[in-house]
Amino acid sequence: MERADAARNRQAVLRATERLLAEGGGDHVSLDRVAALAGVGKGTVFRRFGNRAGLLQALLEERSRELREAVVSGPPPLGPGAPAGERLLAFLDRLCAIAEGNAVLLSAHEQACADDKYADPSYRFWHAHLSSLLSGPDPDFRAHALLALFDGALIRHVGPGRFTAAVKDLATSLLPPEESSRLQ
Repeated sequence: MERADAARNRQAVLRATERLLAEGGGDHVSLDRVAALAGVGKGTVFRRFGNRAGLLQALLEERSRELREAVVSGPPPLGPGAPAGERLLAFLDRLCAIAEGNAVLLSAHEQACADDKYADPSYRFWHAHLSSLLSGPDPDFRAHALLALFDGALIRHVGPGRFTAAVKDLATSLLPPEESSRLQ
């Protein structure tokens, strides 16, 4: 169980990170700036998150926690019990909503975590879930290909709404024809 002061500090650090992202994008986020804005020592941020990448990973994980819980134990179609195609589209709908609301975070995360992107806990969960829902040749690669679309710059360029529709349309085209036609 996390101590109350540690939980408060964690929330203060994550809120400070959000604010800095909103003010100046990913380049504006440094451990020094986050610590100063959160009112904690730089050592506190470093011990808790390790580095800038760890800080951005923690913020992304917080933003997607509800989605993870819904996938694991929520009601269908997002949770267990619905056909794979329905779960896929429900999952992508929610993931797109997170992405559209956090495009700056995704860009900063992509830049900071470029060397170990595929080891990121959020990415690993999303990939495993997508792989389990996709069929056909190489569902592992197809899951990576879908997740490659979740690029902050692309989301901002295409625009909210259009991004979600395009991702879901592409995902539907990856489903077997009988399932694809049933979902349209």
